[in-house]
Amino acid sequence: MTDTSIWLTIIFLGIGTYLIRYSFVGFFGDKQLPAWLIRHLRYVPVAVMPGLIAPLTVWPAATGGELDPARLIAAASALIIGGVFRSVLGAIFGGMAVLYLGLYFL
Repeated sequence: MTDTSIWLTIIFLGIGTYLIRYSFVGFFGDKQLPAWLIRHLRYVPVAVMPGLIAPLTVWPAATGGELDPARLIAAASALIIGGVFRSVLGAIFGGMAVLYLGLYFL
């Protein structure tokens, strides 16, 4: 690829992502959304987070895609901490601490 085609790709992708984000804020920012849409949008984080976390836990790139007990234990501890204490930051820092301790000791 030439430098021009790379820069044009970057520019057009930037414009495209800007327009996608503006479509929600610019067009719907001052309007009341229907109740059924708001009810369905509440489930988006619950649906997206497992899709982001599961591959990093079960097939981590750091181990070449092999199962790692330290990462499984850290994910389970973060899930338990988040469920018991209802704290996102507690789950993040608790999972990080368990991961680093697990990598050190295992």
